[in-house]
Amino acid sequence: MEPSHKDAETAAAAAAVAAADPRGASSSSGVVVQVREKKGPLRAAIPYMPFPVAVICLFLNTFVPGLGTFVSAFTVLCGARTDLPDRHVCCVFWLNIAAALIQILTAIVMVGWIMSIFWGMDMVILAISQGESADGRAGLVLLLGALSSPETPSPAHKHPTRSPSGSMGFCV
Repeated sequence: MEPSHKDAETAAAAAAVAAADPRGASSSSGVVVQVREKKGPLRAAIPYMPFPVAVICLFLNTFVPGLGTFVSAFTVLCGARTDLPDRHVCCVFWLNIAAALIQILTAIVMVGWIMSIFWGMDMVILAISQGESADGRAGLVLLLGALSSPETPSPAHKHPTRSPSGSMGFCV
């Protein structure tokens, strides 16, 4: 059987690494190209929410298992994006409702309560990752706009619109 093109590239890269390493690295040392987390449908249905909403959902999930997940399901109906872009909004909503019911029903044996806390932590992690990938200054602009003088129009006086990429913006 003849080696594929990909195997030849990998072998060439390993040979280049071995030649560049004066310690005599073995040919088994390689380079990790990409690591990607595979999410199940329930985990991928967790919406990317604004940070304060995600913290509130974490707080609710900590003290009433499933309540924060239930609240987060409604953010999907309000336009929060998820890692399931090919599914309809109603389907993602019902996946979140199902996750909330699983958390509520299994809270009796502590599994649902622990799952609920981890679910809330995932919501906060997703909100932070969304904030890092977004402009990051939108909250500060809104805050400063609210504190600005009445003569200057603030972003709060503008009309919200949706860009083609799905992110919220403002236009005059």
